[in-house]
Amino acid sequence: MSKKISIAIDAMGGENSPDKIIEGIELFLKKNISNQDFILNIFGKEDILREKLKKFKINSNSINLINSNSTVSDEETPMTAVKNSKNTSMWNCIKHQLDGKSDISLSAGNTGVLLVISRMILKMLNDVSKPALAGLWPNQKGVNVVLDLGANIECSDQNLVDFAELGSALFKSLFPKIKPKVSLLNVGSEEIKGTEMIKAASKKLKNLSSEDNFIYNGYIEGNDIMKGDSNVIVTDGFTGNIALKTAEGTAKFITNNLKQTLSKNILTKISLIFSYFSLKKFKEKLDPRKYNGAIFLGLNGTVVKSHGGIDSIGFYHSIDLCYKIVKGNLMNEIKKNLEHSKSVK
Repeated sequence: MSKKISIAIDAMGGENSPDKIIEGIELFLKKNISNQDFILNIFGKEDILREKLKKFKINSNSINLINSNSTVSDEETPMTAVKNSKNTSMWNCIKHQLDGKSDISLSAGNTGVLLVISRMILKMLNDVSKPALAGLWPNQKGVNVVLDLGANIECSDQNLVDFAELGSALFKSLFPKIKPKVSLLNVGSEEIKGTEMIKAASKKLKNLSSEDNFIYNGYIEGNDIMKGDSNVIVTDGFTGNIALKTAEGTAKFITNNLKQTLSKNILTKISLIFSYFSLKKFKEKLDPRKYNGAIFLGLNGTVVKSHGGIDSIGFYHSIDLCYKIVKGNLMNEIKKNLEHSKSVK
């Protein structure tokens, strides 16, 4: 019998927890009712968790409750995390992975604290100097991996190269039948455009480009990210976070205005009836809950950060993301990519 996929879940982080966490777990169990290949290790106040499981009528051998009396507050700063976060549900969740009892960790709690204690507990991979925060974005042909989304404001050319290796490894673990195609986010597609740092990173990525690792597609501008010609988009955390917030705001603006326009009068309401299924498909494509889960890469283990304000459906998708990452053997893909990177230097 093969080893079961083991996911450590901090049940106390984020808004409306642990209710939304337990509801998300219920959805995951229902979607995988025929599977018996995973264990969900749930960290939090055990008496509260048992009460919530009873409320949602969840009784599964795939659930393992682990008591943690303390929680990380949303007001906690990364500077005080080292002193105040020990033995919290978040800390114990990541420590469980360090001890080899879980394959991946998931939390909707404080992002800054999660990054600090993840790095402190799991440590950095030997060949990576900075961790990256990666996210999934929809594109015309499927899904992009975009990184860094805010973990590092300033980056060197080698950091960007590392992010390309990490991001393409993540893409391969999630979509093993599709070749990773890497591009550097830049102010233009011409080779003369961009900072010296970006030009240096581009030169290194050209040397690394291969069928076995990833194909380097050169520079990409912001308006081309959604085309899907490249599926791993690399940038520094400052630019990446601005791009993320802009994309989220644009998607919200489009869906809200479309809804208002189509419910404006009797004629638009009638037209809505005839275009219902097309609009439903459009809305599902842009639904941020489907892409919930930012992935910390570059550590000796994988940590996924669910959006703190997401609902139970969004949290279900972050559990599913964890499951797919482990199933796709992400850490092995990362090690293969980093070995390739060293051989070309």
